[in-house]
Amino acid sequence: MSSSQECIYSPCIRKCCLDNDDICLGCFRSLNEIIIWTQLDEKTRLQLLEKAKIRQQQRKNSNCF
Repeated sequence: MSSSQECIYSPCIRKCCLDNDDICLGCFRSLNEIIIWTQLDEKTRLQLLEKAKIRQQQRKNSNCF
């Protein structure tokens, strides 16, 4: 693993619970995204974090949280 991969830490907050779409209700990553996190480069991790942020906002806006 390169040092750039170590710079972006996992957003896991230890509130792991998957919804019906296999999205974690703690960090809003998909199960697959969680599994592959350690293999991703910095750019991909940042993209994934942005997707998770959008998912979180969508959930807040739909009042399903």
